[in-house]
Amino acid sequence: MKLLRPRALMAILAIVTSIALALIAPAQAAAGNPYQRGPAPTEASVTAETGPFTVAQVNVPSGSGQGFNNGTIYFPTDTSQGTFGAVVIMPGFVAPQAEIAWYGPRLASQGFVVMTLDSNALWDFPTDRSNQQLAALSYLTTKSAVKNEIDPTRTAVMGWSMGGGGTLESAASTPSLKAAIALAPWDIVNVGDQITVPTMIYGADGDTVAPVSTFTLPAYNALTNDRDKAFIELRNADHFTFAGANTTVAKYSISWLKRFVDNDTRYDQFLCPTPNDPNTVAFQNTCPM
Repeated sequence: MKLLRPRALMAILAIVTSIALALIAPAQAAAGNPYQRGPAPTEASVTAETGPFTVAQVNVPSGSGQGFNNGTIYFPTDTSQGTFGAVVIMPGFVAPQAEIAWYGPRLASQGFVVMTLDSNALWDFPTDRSNQQLAALSYLTTKSAVKNEIDPTRTAVMGWSMGGGGTLESAASTPSLKAAIALAPWDIVNVGDQITVPTMIYGADGDTVAPVSTFTLPAYNALTNDRDKAFIELRNADHFTFAGANTTVAKYSISWLKRFVDNDTRYDQFLCPTPNDPNTVAFQNTCPM
C-alpha cells in the first residue's frame, strides 16, 4: 500500500478542514443569533427587487378579520430556517391597498411575513388606522393561515401618510413592537415622546402634503425617549414617492427591520456610520450599535 507523502496529506487535511468550517459556520451563526435569516447581506442584496426567499401570498377577505378590512399576506415559502418576524403595513388617506402593495413581496422575499391592508374607510384618520393595524397584527400572529410561520414576539408596523401617523401611534401604544417605519407620516397629534420602539421616519424634500418642516422632522425630533431612531429625507421626491417601488426606501427599510426585528447586526453596515447617500437630502440616526 502506497503511503501519502506529507505534503499531499497536509493538502487533504486542509481541504477537509475548510469543508468542516464551512459546515460549522452557519450553525455557529444561528446559535449566536437564532433570528438570523438568509445569507450575509450585500449592497446588491438590499437594493435588489427580489430577496433570497421565494414568496407566496394569501388574501384575507373583508369581514374575516376583527377590526380591520381586507388584506394580503406575503410570506416566504422556505421555513427550514425557522419562524419569521411579521410586519403590517397601512396605506394613507383615501389610498387603497394597491398603493402600498409593492412593499409586501419586497420585504417578504427578505425573510418576513408581511400583511398589507385596506383601511376600513378611505377617510379614516391615524388613530383609526392604528387600531386597525394592531388588530391585523393580532390576527396575523394568532389566527391567520400562516400563523405557525411567525414568531409573535418579533413584530413591526409600517405605514404611509395617515398610515404613517397611525404607525407612530401604534408604536406609542405598543412598546413590545420591535420596529416601526413611518413613511411621510401625517397626524394632527405628535406622539413621539411616548415611543420607545426603534423607529425610522421618512420625509421627502418636495412633499407638500406632509412637509418635512411641519410633520416628519418634528415627529423625529419628538422621539426623545427612543434610543434607536432614524430620519431620512429623500431627494427629488414627493408625498407619492412612497406609493411606488423605490430602491432607497427599500434598502433602509429592509436594513432597519433586519436589524431590530431579526436582531441581525450584519445590517449595521447599511445604517452606521450614518450614510452619505446622494438620494437623500438629510440622514440622521443614533446608529444601532
